[in-house]
Amino acid sequence: MNATRVTKAASPVGPGDVLTFAQGRQIRVIRIVALATRRGPAPEAQALYDDLTPAPDPAAAEQPRTGPRPTKKDRRSLDAMRDDGESGF
Repeated sequence: MNATRVTKAASPVGPGDVLTFAQGRQIRVIRIVALATRRGPAPEAQALYDDLTPAPDPAAAEQPRTGPRPTKKDRRSLDAMRDDGESGF
């Protein structure tokens, strides 16, 4: 919160505070605009903050998988090639 690491989950926040947190594989940066008086729908909640998250770098985007997931047999043969016959223990 505001470039300071928070150790307590129950830290108070208010309008103007900037939160930086991990959400999945993305780092989000949010500025709180106002606090809600009640729990409401998502569009109402989205109006209460500004998303300052920078756009993702297209060059660093994750490459999609090409082909099916490897089978157990495929994985063992890949491990054998990597180990060059040496035991992994």
